[in-house]
Amino acid sequence: MSLVIVGAAVGGRLASVDVLDLMFQAGWLVKIVLLIMGAISVISWAIIAYKWRELRRAGKDSDAFLEVYHEGSLDRAYEASRELSGSPLARIFAAGYAEASRIAKYTGKPMSRTLDEKQLQVLEREITWTASREELRLERGLSFLATAGSATPFIGLFGTVIGIINAFQNIGISGSASLATVAPGIAEALIATAVGLFAAIPATILYNYFVGELRGVTTAIELFAAEFEGDLRRIASQEPASANPAARKVGP
Repeated sequence: MSLVIVGAAVGGRLASVDVLDLMFQAGWLVKIVLLIMGAISVISWAIIAYKWRELRRAGKDSDAFLEVYHEGSLDRAYEASRELSGSPLARIFAAGYAEASRIAKYTGKPMSRTLDEKQLQVLEREITWTASREELRLERGLSFLATAGSATPFIGLFGTVIGIINAFQNIGISGSASLATVAPGIAEALIATAVGLFAAIPATILYNYFVGELRGVTTAIELFAAEFEGDLRRIASQEPASANPAARKVGP
């Protein structure tokens, strides 16, 4: 009966302790650990919000750009690429178109009459570099989420170990090892693990989600880069139908 009474008293004491109170009562080293994990969590959520918007815009703008590009006019595709800057496909096209225009301006001839094999290789290299840059741009921030998801539980565990050590030191100082003395200190120490899991779980779940979304975008980038290079080679192999190279048709 006495154990029940003691247990009820301890439970009531723990229930009355606020989580914030436990954090403020923690030792200075545990507080530093909690601040580090809090900062990691805030940065993770900022990256999550940004990547969510960025990837959604990339998919939406890419669909809109492909509709214009497949209509066949390089001129209209270039105008669309300037408006749909969130699309990695539009950025790749704009870079290739700008390089082709630079070559035409340098030679003083229409684009279709200057694209020899060497110049085509220059354009293909520019397209490849731009595609790689776009993939790296879209991957930016994901490494932080991966690190947060894997490291914060261990950081929280470190804080918990330190907290438990402090709890046992307090037991030695007070000379009492009753449940009423031990439980609050242990609860205070476990807050660090809870905060670590709070930071790690959403970072891990959304990192895996973003990786899956990015895989689809990366595939679209590779397919479009190959298609754009093929269209440029086809334009270069045809007789110019117009003095304006921007009016040339692409695609089938």
